[in-house]
Amino acid sequence: MSHSEVFIIGAGPAGLTASYLLTKAGALTTVIEADPSYVGGISRTAHYKGYKFDIGGHRFFSKSKEVVDLWKEILPQDFIERPRLSRIYYDGKYYSYPLKAFEALTNLGVVESGLCVLSFLYKQAFPNEKPVTFHQWVSNQFGERLFSIFFKTYTEKVWGMSCDEISADWAAQRIKGLDLWSAMSNALRNSILPKGQKDGTTAHDGEVIKTLIESFQYPRKGPGMMWEAAAAKTLAQGGTIHMGTTLESLTHDKHLGVWTITARTADGECRVYTADHVISSAPVRELMAAITPEPISLPAAERLRYRDFLTVALMVDKPDLFPDNWIYIHEPSVKVGRIQNFRSWSPELIPDETSTCLGLEYFCFEGDGLWASSDDDLIQLAKTELARIGLARPQDITDGCVVRQKKAYPVYDDLYRFHVDTIREDIEANYPNLHLVGRNGMHKYNNQDHAMMTSMLTVKNIIAGEKLYDVWNVNEDAEYHEAGNSGSHEALQSVRMVPKRAGERS
Repeated sequence: MSHSEVFIIGAGPAGLTASYLLTKAGALTTVIEADPSYVGGISRTAHYKGYKFDIGGHRFFSKSKEVVDLWKEILPQDFIERPRLSRIYYDGKYYSYPLKAFEALTNLGVVESGLCVLSFLYKQAFPNEKPVTFHQWVSNQFGERLFSIFFKTYTEKVWGMSCDEISADWAAQRIKGLDLWSAMSNALRNSILPKGQKDGTTAHDGEVIKTLIESFQYPRKGPGMMWEAAAAKTLAQGGTIHMGTTLESLTHDKHLGVWTITARTADGECRVYTADHVISSAPVRELMAAITPEPISLPAAERLRYRDFLTVALMVDKPDLFPDNWIYIHEPSVKVGRIQNFRSWSPELIPDETSTCLGLEYFCFEGDGLWASSDDDLIQLAKTELARIGLARPQDITDGCVVRQKKAYPVYDDLYRFHVDTIREDIEANYPNLHLVGRNGMHKYNNQDHAMMTSMLTVKNIIAGEKLYDVWNVNEDAEYHEAGNSGSHEALQSVRMVPKRAGERS
């Protein structure tokens, strides 16, 4: 049995951010990761016959100076700046994203465009006063008609459920600050201003909307470079990482304040560890099920849902099929939801100058028809759908592979917030040295930089020996989600704990 000051479950962005910072500070740290080969979680870089590709595309963009500085500290020499180019494919036509007003007008036609504007104006006059669903929130921002064209099909592909079942929290978190006026004014601004002044898209309050940034940083050989470097530096600083090792149980000694952790290696060996603190980026449903004795919030954890994801990577014998980094597929006649063009992310992801790799992304639930399909059937489906969209001919596709990703997205259904709040209250009351971080660890649809920030603040709390920052406020509202370029001070101030007055209850 070995003892650590901090035991970390998961070697994704949140887990490795914590391990790097803790070992840098001299804390004895142990990490377990279920994957036998890759660190980085959903932000890893997969390899196949010399091709490298993301599990989804992972932009490196943050308005928190502290996060950007940490990226550069971990991976100082290997970032390239990439132009952001993405489009929407709908009804046989392409629409630039962000919106270009005249292009959208031409593609939709005068009649349809007029109806969209009227629909928007109607919603401005008669909005849903307290939107609780994704449908209600987006129609308030764009009107019912644009919701149906540009949001409904794609969103229901991603989540596998009706937009009327998805919480408005997801829309508010992911596209806060963006509405029809913002998109249209940005299109006009970018057509008038000189190129050097087109460095961001603004909402009504002047804040840059992250959804519509025009360039981003990217590790030249994929996001896995960042997390492989973080893992290597964790080891060099005295930390331990056990790959191919899964969590079995967690037991908390309330008197000593110590955790006992049981884990199992890929060859079946059972190992036992103890730790003063546990940081978990594992899916919170799985984490709570591992705690013994059974926590009072386990029924809430068991009701949390996840959306799974698979990438069909196709190798195409042509180097320049289209310039986009990715294309959103809003076309209901195909199952594919998004297509990544990895040469446009970085030429170094492709092993030669004459081919490219496309990643066709399918959203599914573990065990459903798509998930259970054979790799050969999925590759054939991807070839067929790519040809139907008109992006590549089947005869130009030379090879393919499939990567499945469990629990890629925490589902924001109508009761998710109640369940998460129940779990949070249980942990704060009964397990003060258990720290949830990251996307799945907190059941919060974080971006990579927000997942990192949850760990950065958790490490500050652990080192200080007190709760200086409320990690749950990271990505909770627009003020932090779009924190200003003035740096980390403003971002951290928004999550700093406010000392209670004497006698005041939490």
